[in-house]
Amino acid sequence: MPKTVLVVDDDELMRSFLCTVLREEGHRVTEAGSCREALGALSGAEFDLVVTDLRMPDRSGLDLMREGKSVRPDARWVIITAFGSIGNAVEAMKAGASDYLTKPFQSPDELRHVVRRVFKEADAEAKISFLSEELGKRYPPAEMIFLGRKMEAVHRMVREVAPTPATVLITGPSGTGKELVARVIHQISPRREGPFVAVHCASLAETLLESELFGHERGAFTGAVAARKGRFELAEGGTLLLDEIGEIPPAVQVKLLRVLQEKEFERVGGTRPVPVDVRIISATNRDIRAEVSSGRFREDLFYRLNVFPIALPPLTERPDTILSLAEYFVDRYASSFGKKITGISAEARSALQGYGWPGNIRELQNVIERAVILSGGEIGSRHLNLELSAEAREPGEGVLRETERETIQKVLAGVGGNRKKAAKILGISLRTLQYRIKEYGL
Repeated sequence: MPKTVLVVDDDELMRSFLCTVLREEGHRVTEAGSCREALGALSGAEFDLVVTDLRMPDRSGLDLMREGKSVRPDARWVIITAFGSIGNAVEAMKAGASDYLTKPFQSPDELRHVVRRVFKEADAEAKISFLSEELGKRYPPAEMIFLGRKMEAVHRMVREVAPTPATVLITGPSGTGKELVARVIHQISPRREGPFVAVHCASLAETLLESELFGHERGAFTGAVAARKGRFELAEGGTLLLDEIGEIPPAVQVKLLRVLQEKEFERVGGTRPVPVDVRIISATNRDIRAEVSSGRFREDLFYRLNVFPIALPPLTERPDTILSLAEYFVDRYASSFGKKITGISAEARSALQGYGWPGNIRELQNVIERAVILSGGEIGSRHLNLELSAEAREPGEGVLRETERETIQKVLAGVGGNRKKAAKILGISLRTLQYRIKEYGL
């Protein structure tokens, strides 16, 4: 992709040479014969890169960079200095230059290589910044994930295991944040630049799970019109989370054991071994040792996965975190929905702390999202509808509150009529929601 470059040099011949090489690379180039002229150009237009000579009659290239960075802080800088003046180049690097070149050049390729490297690094940093921002939008920060006394030991274990290649098994009830903890391990590990790939094993049938994990060759089964990479290959160089590992059927357990032992596998319908470099993190809400004892889960695979176990406590064992998490979710959803929420009432706070939270943090998140949709200011206990959440887990039992129709109607409106999303926020199944919609004539 073409970049905008400002070339600054009082030597007309050198300036022309630099501009010619950079234009041949496809960049849009502006030239300046002095620092004063360069500052004028910087104040009038944006540049991805400034290539400047260190010594010029009016000011030094180093002074130009220092002043220019205040005008265009996002621009990269490459300093050109005479051979034998490396000390000046080092000073420039300390002041924020991305790279430097010494003249005379042996070849135009010296300039090409330095500029390509600078742009490659800039693109990579921009991508990392974007991904970090996106992660911040979707996932809570680490201080929220590990909030409370009970999670201090978990956080310590995460910091200890992350730099190592050890296989991790995360256990805990549904909704306690097992995938979030796995993501933190990846983000602070040496594999952070690689992909993080998650597979929810319980949601796929055996044949589909095998193809999803290991990929398949063309013609491996009906509908396999082309070869396809599996999650192991997609996670190459990074981390693969096997969520709900206790749900994996025996045939797939055998193949998974081979990957852990031999660091290779075969695609479905294939005969060629595919080597793989992936860190495995697995997670389950089941008592995996009981699964081993019953013969439903291979003992040798369990020991391979359970190298470094981490157990997450349920929300009921973290009462000191409930209100802080609730306030975090209020801020998050108020911002997302463009609503002004003034706070959580004392009555609502008491209800939040007195509730059993069988759905753990995921249930708390859904309850607060629903409350933000329903509230027009301060969140009260009536907006939480904790009775609705409790009754919805046992379909057909209990009497729904009189406000249920209004609640469902408001939640549906808040998510643009998306029934699947509304059911999640309400804490009920899609089938139950559809029944209620029909019942109330919504």
